[in-house]
Amino acid sequence: MIRPSSEILEIMDIFNQRDPNPKCELNYTNAYTLLVAVVLSAQSTDKGVNKATKELFRIADTPQKMLSLGLEKLKTYIKTIGLYNNKAKNIIALSEELVKNHQGIVPEDRTILETLPGVGRKTANVVLNVWFNQPTLAVDTHVMRISHRLNLSDGKTPLNVEEDLLKVLPQNYVKNANHWLVLFGRYICKAQKPDCINCPLQKFCHSADKLI
Repeated sequence: MIRPSSEILEIMDIFNQRDPNPKCELNYTNAYTLLVAVVLSAQSTDKGVNKATKELFRIADTPQKMLSLGLEKLKTYIKTIGLYNNKAKNIIALSEELVKNHQGIVPEDRTILETLPGVGRKTANVVLNVWFNQPTLAVDTHVMRISHRLNLSDGKTPLNVEEDLLKVLPQNYVKNANHWLVLFGRYICKAQKPDCINCPLQKFCHSADKLI
């Protein structure tokens, strides 16, 4: 059962008080490098992606430069990242698409973004939220798990959870909510060992594995 709106507002207020300007932990310099970083982050850590892209983005920070770099050289920069062969192919393909049909510019449109190779709804939502400042919600494993744990959603799929969150979250908090939930799941309410002692939402949690 989804918790009352008054409690959801209180939870969001707590997040806001603790971190009023949450940031994406991926490193990027423009919309294109953000898009590439998010594509690379699938089933990988932000830390690992940042390490790989530190040198890559110095020489390939536009789709044109990425195409000049080429597939095989791209692989040498991202080979430490899981599924790098497939991700490299997608990055080259989406770069070709951007140059051919979008003047090399990342479009501010979810539907168009989702037509790019390797870009699904979650990736599109991250780009729209972080770069274009849109109130979108990218539901990853952290957001899914925390939304269930805090009774913000009982959705069975990422899209269900996204739709629930857009309905129940206070509108003024939607844009930051994605970062709050991700960071909360990454550093406090961890899947394997939740840091319940330092959790600011203790009174709202009734999970069976709660440690205090």
